Amino acid sequence: MVTRAAHRSGSAYLYYPLILLLLFLIAASMVFSVSIGQVHIPLRQSMNIMLHILSADHIGSLDSVTNDSYFNIIYQIRMPRVLFALLIGMGLSLCGAVMQAIVQNPLADPYIIGISSGASLGATVAILIGFGAATFLSNFGIAFGAFIGAVLTSAAVLLLSSIGGRATSVKLILSGVVVGAFCSSMSNLVIYFANNAEGVQKVAFWSMGSLAPSSWDKVPILASVVLAGCALFLFQHRILNTMLLGDESAVTLGINLSLYRKIYMVLAALITGTMVAYSGTIGFVGLIVPHICRGLFGADHKRLLPATLLLGGLFLIWADILSRILIPNVDLPIGIITSVIGSPLFIYMIVKKGYNFGG
Repeated sequence: MVTRAAHRSGSAYLYYPLILLLLFLIAASMVFSVSIGQVHIPLRQSMNIMLHILSADHIGSLDSVTNDSYFNIIYQIRMPRVLFALLIGMGLSLCGAVMQAIVQNPLADPYIIGISSGASLGATVAILIGFGAATFLSNFGIAFGAFIGAVLTSAAVLLLSSIGGRATSVKLILSGVVVGAFCSSMSNLVIYFANNAEGVQKVAFWSMGSLAPSSWDKVPILASVVLAGCALFLFQHRILNTMLLGDESAVTLGINLSLYRKIYMVLAALITGTMVAYSGTIGFVGLIVPHICRGLFGADHKRLLPATLLLGGLFLIWADILSRILIPNVDLPIGIITSVIGSPLFIYMIVKKGYNFGG
């Protein structure tokens, strides 16, 4: 099934040119992204500044241009933001593709499985009880809360799905829906009883997703988690392909899919928790992007995952661009943009004839 779908939809002579095209579009989009804003910077100067930054051997070699106002705007504000968009887009799309393989369901992503709801609950509690103001967590209080929430939610989903036998794809979905609904209701309960108007407003804005908190000190942590997750799952493409065949086929191959599902769920929770901690909840990326790539390149994860990573990064870069230019001098929550774009795209793919989970 996987081989036939991959051969039909993702022939090699189309795959590699499209991958190169995605790489080019990402580079061009990053230059365009750092050029726009309240202060417009010419594209040529933006490209020269970015090339200068990337070619610098160390930060000290940038001293000669630090007095340039354009350089300061790009380097200090806009470049961390575009890197956030690229990395979070890659991470969300990766987790979506992995989740869809784990549960053999095209509707699965970190939000459907409940992981994002758990991360949101952890972050909400951290914001409203003032964790972010604690000395030892002054910069990472919200991140810590979201991370713990994602991990605990993942553990709860795995525990529930394992009751009465091994964790199957159907039990994982049902457990995720139940745990996610519980976490969402608890978040609302915490907000309802919170005596912190400023905190409630912050939670409301954070829950809609935003890349505004991006900064250079957060980029290394985010990059380490996302890129490590990408590398790990790229080497797991055979197991992910086997998951599409089902448990019965895996047994004949001597593969314990139940164990791999648990491992992948925990890893996806770690990645999702980190991303939600820094950007809030951004929906539809993990749901839409794998679908598009599966339709273009087939269901073979050896080709699907690299394409999904690149398209996910490109998608979120442009969602961030739109969030900054649709209304002058207003930075819209990026979660609103992804939902507005993702909803009609998903409806189109549902009604499109000939589309199915196998590619």
